[in-house]
Amino acid sequence: MKQLLLLCSMLLLIPCSVKAQNYAIDWFTVDGGGGTSTGGVFSVSGTIGQPDAGKLIGGNYVLDGGFWGIVLAIQTPGAPFLSITRSNSNVIVFWPAPAPGFVLDETTTLTGAPTPWMQAGYPYQTNAQHISISAPASTGNKFYRLRKP
Repeated sequence: MKQLLLLCSMLLLIPCSVKAQNYAIDWFTVDGGGGTSTGGVFSVSGTIGQPDAGKLIGGNYVLDGGFWGIVLAIQTPGAPFLSITRSNSNVIVFWPAPAPGFVLDETTTLTGAPTPWMQAGYPYQTNAQHISISAPASTGNKFYRLRKP
């Protein structure tokens, strides 16, 4: 009986391993800036403009990574309020109607002297409330402004 008690005692001293589901990110970069997005019990931290392009899929979850281009309206003093929204693979740039004499300019950079603004080459569409253009969403930066020539 002493031997059985000694054997049981020794078995209790052997560490037990517990199997659990592990989550791991096997590849990463160190980037600056960014922020955290949360929803429910989940959160993800990242940097806008990370060059880490690709899709991570695991179970019921999908994370798309890569460069997020900027589409931005630059408000011109005295001009109607310019707005931008996304519709599928296009952006809709719009402003209140009527806006007589105003034209829409676009550029891909705000640096340099002078900034290379060009009149947007898309046809204007009008309804009772807005004047708008529809343009393909760019993969880089795109800036818009209203100007009265």
